[in-house]
Amino acid sequence: MIRAVVFDVGETLISETRIWSRWAERLGVSHFLLMGLLGGMAALDRPHGDAFRLVRPEFDLEAEDAAWERDDPGGLRNHFDADDLYPDVREALSALRVAGYQVIIAGNQPSRAYDALVAMELPADSVHTSEGWGVSKPEPGFFAKVAAVAGREPGEILYVGDRLDNDVLPAAAAGMRTALLRRGPWGYLHADRPEARAADVVADDLHALLPALERLT
Repeated sequence: MIRAVVFDVGETLISETRIWSRWAERLGVSHFLLMGLLGGMAALDRPHGDAFRLVRPEFDLEAEDAAWERDDPGGLRNHFDADDLYPDVREALSALRVAGYQVIIAGNQPSRAYDALVAMELPADSVHTSEGWGVSKPEPGFFAKVAAVAGREPGEILYVGDRLDNDVLPAAAAGMRTALLRRGPWGYLHADRPEARAADVVADDLHALLPALERLT
């Protein structure tokens, strides 16, 4: 029986639209161009950093991050805040907790994202980041950490994310149940692939999870 629901962050709970828009402005290109390149990277299974390097071949993410912080120390830059939450997040997570499920947030995020997520006071039992753990998806160690903080057997956990490669397939390999969310470019593209059949649930929004869980358990 599933007792815990664990959520990815980017394009699962947080819309990255404003982040990518600010990146486009930082790079001096149109929002449309960068969004199109990101979609291409998603379709080709290439990392999103390759989109930056198509625009600027000499691009160095660490150096650009540092320069951007110097230029705009008080701005959001490539961060997020509560305005970036998808509108279904609070209600859906709250409904899961009311139904008796443990709710955990754990995604590939820098440590600073922990503070941003905690400040939102989301209806979750705990929040974790890959940098805080020292291991990232799709590494098996990440999903071992998920099971450890949940205090559950893997089969008692539903992991929810927008990607096959980082979320559904490695979580399933760890013995967890999985939900693929059709949200963001990776979510829509991956849901159309044959491998999406590996997911226990394919959902269009977070409100679909609770009814799906009732069917699964």
